[in-house]
Amino acid sequence: MTDLATTPPDLDAAMDRYRVELTGYCYRMLGSAFDAEDAVQDTYIRAWRAYEKFEGRSSLRSWLYRIATNVCLDLLNAGNKRARPMDFGAPQHQASAVLNERPEVTWLEPVPDGRVLPQTADPAELALAKESVRLAFVAALQHLPAKQRAVLILREVLAWKAEEVAQLLETTVASVNSALQRARATLSGQRVRASEAADPLDAAQAELLGRYLSAFEAYDITRLTALLHEDAVLSMPPFDLWLRGHADIAAWHLNQGIGCKGSRLLPTTANGMPAFGQYRPAPSGTGHVPWALQVLEISDGKIVGLNAFLDTARWFPLFGLPEQL
Repeated sequence: MTDLATTPPDLDAAMDRYRVELTGYCYRMLGSAFDAEDAVQDTYIRAWRAYEKFEGRSSLRSWLYRIATNVCLDLLNAGNKRARPMDFGAPQHQASAVLNERPEVTWLEPVPDGRVLPQTADPAELALAKESVRLAFVAALQHLPAKQRAVLILREVLAWKAEEVAQLLETTVASVNSALQRARATLSGQRVRASEAADPLDAAQAELLGRYLSAFEAYDITRLTALLHEDAVLSMPPFDLWLRGHADIAAWHLNQGIGCKGSRLLPTTANGMPAFGQYRPAPSGTGHVPWALQVLEISDGKIVGLNAFLDTARWFPLFGLPEQL
């Protein structure tokens, strides 16, 4: 049965085939795992309500993308822009650094790979999919106007033709090409930092992550720092603090962050990158309790980014991590 032959009783099953790729599209647009899943659910509700008007002039997939795009544009026009701590000025220095929570900021969120990366046997296609959900890339997308964001994702990530994007957005090919050119120019000015996909891990990545896990659980900050790029960055949303470089990151762990001593780490993946659920020693002295979802950015055999997402009540259930150890 083709998309064009789908009948309402089969619609749920037909739409479910596109759930992961649509969630990935909405995540790139919105920068939030939860908003993306809500947007896909809204897309399916709208599709059911409007199915009688679907005349089959496009595939079901294209029609769903049109609805999903409109859902995302509505949310973005309402001002839903995601940010990282690095968007708020220069890094702090450990000696004067404080954890200043900014509840008014809508933070960029991590996402489990399985929610946004469709299964594919094509290594090049999978590599592009992982590259396009990296935290740094999704953060850079937040600097684009909503329609430019949609154009760039559809053209360069999902490989849609300009004519297809123009039809989806109900505009001209010239307008699509112009939007793509402006989006590329904006992204080039963001200087998106390179990082490597790490699922599956190659031998060098596995060795690096093994050394990181060992050093962190032993709280050997000298060994830990040796794994970092000299310009590595540490951030901890929902706090606007971020630090750069060996000296400040090491000093933070030995001073303000000393409560992490004795932590245990459970491996996972997020945004196509290696990640760990971090559990600090429980205040009761028995066991370990959730503290952070660490998402690591790796490049050329070194860790260039340590992203510690502290809202574990949201992240640990999403990533299937246990409530305690």
